[in-house]
Amino acid sequence: MEKQTEQTEQTNLSARIFEHVQDLSQKMGDLRNLTPEQVDNLFKSAIARAFKGMSPLEIWLAYLDWIAHLSLSPGKQMRLTQSFFRKAAKLGVFGARSLVNPEAQAPTQLNRKLTTEEWQKWPFRLLAHTHQSAKDWWKEATSEVEGVTHKHEQLVSFMTEQILETLAPANFPVTNPVVLNTTRKEYGKNLLRGLKYLAKDKLPIGSKDSAPENHFVAGKDVAVTPGKVIFRNHLIELIQYEPATAEVDREPVFIVPPWIMKYYILDLSPKNSLVKYLVDQGKTVFTISWKNPTEEDRDISFLDYMNDGLFQALDTINQVVPDQKINAMGYCIGGTMLMIAAAKMAREGDDRFHSISLLTSQADFSEAGEISQFISESQLAFLEKLMWRKGYLGEENMGGSFAALRAGDLVFAPMVDRYLLGKEFHPNDLMAWNADGTRMPYRMHSEYLKKLYLNNELATNHFEVDGKPVSLADIKVPIFSLGTETDHVAPWKSVYKINYLTRSDVTFCLTSGGHNAGVVSGPSHPRRHHRIHTHRPLEKYIDPDTWLETVKPQEGSWWPTWIAWLDEHTSGKRKPPAMGAARKGIKPLEDAPGQYIFS
Repeated sequence: MEKQTEQTEQTNLSARIFEHVQDLSQKMGDLRNLTPEQVDNLFKSAIARAFKGMSPLEIWLAYLDWIAHLSLSPGKQMRLTQSFFRKAAKLGVFGARSLVNPEAQAPTQLNRKLTTEEWQKWPFRLLAHTHQSAKDWWKEATSEVEGVTHKHEQLVSFMTEQILETLAPANFPVTNPVVLNTTRKEYGKNLLRGLKYLAKDKLPIGSKDSAPENHFVAGKDVAVTPGKVIFRNHLIELIQYEPATAEVDREPVFIVPPWIMKYYILDLSPKNSLVKYLVDQGKTVFTISWKNPTEEDRDISFLDYMNDGLFQALDTINQVVPDQKINAMGYCIGGTMLMIAAAKMAREGDDRFHSISLLTSQADFSEAGEISQFISESQLAFLEKLMWRKGYLGEENMGGSFAALRAGDLVFAPMVDRYLLGKEFHPNDLMAWNADGTRMPYRMHSEYLKKLYLNNELATNHFEVDGKPVSLADIKVPIFSLGTETDHVAPWKSVYKINYLTRSDVTFCLTSGGHNAGVVSGPSHPRRHHRIHTHRPLEKYIDPDTWLETVKPQEGSWWPTWIAWLDEHTSGKRKPPAMGAARKGIKPLEDAPGQYIFS
């Protein structure tokens, strides 16, 4: 039966690949008229689509590397065998004791979601600990095998964890006590609702089409801070926000959001809007809103994004607020672009930046975190072929990659809630924003993944702008850098490296939360804390672990702390500038949030 199932899966996969090849060949003409390069692109594109952009060769090589080295490590095998029987014995004793004593000492540490009252009953508690023991054992098996490359070890551990997460008892109705109790109480109505939701959903959980319609509407519920679009080109809209105070700081704040997400992550509902908070504190604020690219934008490069995006916006701000330096702020990969721009400006003697703030932004990608599992020469080759056909990377691929890093919380738990428990989504503003995906142009996405993540060119002074490399060591303006404690996209220890890549005073702030929730964490959020410390260029090196031990946490949001830092880097107050610069032909085009937010 298992062999028949395996053959069926292989047949289905082959059929999918053949279908993709046939579809592409019809559009490109007879295969005999194609160049060898086009044939390669055609074939690899079909495989990439079948495997959702993942490289099957990379996965196969990773497992081969692991198995080969494990087979040559009898000592490691002995330890694993001992560990297996030790865990099995503990589970056997625990299973017997928990029959008569529900509070019997557990052999493993469970996820907080599996410690509720329903999961304390037999046999569900035993199932949960058995699954956790299996995860722990496979973690031992796939790590610290001498000779296996670090990349392959990470990939094998990740893929194995994905398989085990799929098999978790919480994912199946007969082994999930919460689902069983709900089904009994509701006489199965929860399952009927789940089937309706399953039939309704076009895309996976968390996608744009599966979110409730009109729950958070841009310009109505989110992105509502008053402002005007004062500039627009083929890549960006530049928004200038209306002042909320009689006087403002002389130095405006210029926000460079990442192009991999919609800008209103920083302008959610009013209580969660960092933009509104800045305006209310007397700052003149400008932000870029990136256009969501289409197939026509396939050949737009990373430098096009910087020149036609960041620098075009900066030139426009200079006309609205002439002869005035700027406090620039970049978020995530937008902060990385800001650093590259600042290094270019420093190289050329351009001193328009008064300070730079970086939110969860990396400059050194040598330890880029879990996302690096998707990045290697082979992975990028297949990803490029996936983008080659459409001209862009679709939002479903972007969202799927990030969700896979936390499959238990971001994929399976929502599926159980929706399809087994029959719960309707009631997302908050951050969740609704997360479902509003974006696309990446073919050329630009390939360039920044290769140059930054794969080759780490920025940290090693090899990243070229206008034919010459730039160096972060040329940057001398004050820097504020924010890391978040549980960030799996830009780990805080990686973000921390900015302390030693420039010749600036770097104020590093570490806040509670993750990559997005830690940033969107204003004064209204309870139980928040942060640490902050300034490092001077000539001071001795402090490793991140020592820094964490010695810098004491402060209660509350990091937002007021950042505002205080900005206040220290202003030259005084002035009357709010006009909206746009009419004499220079820069006039308000329409109200914020503009058009590109809906693209």
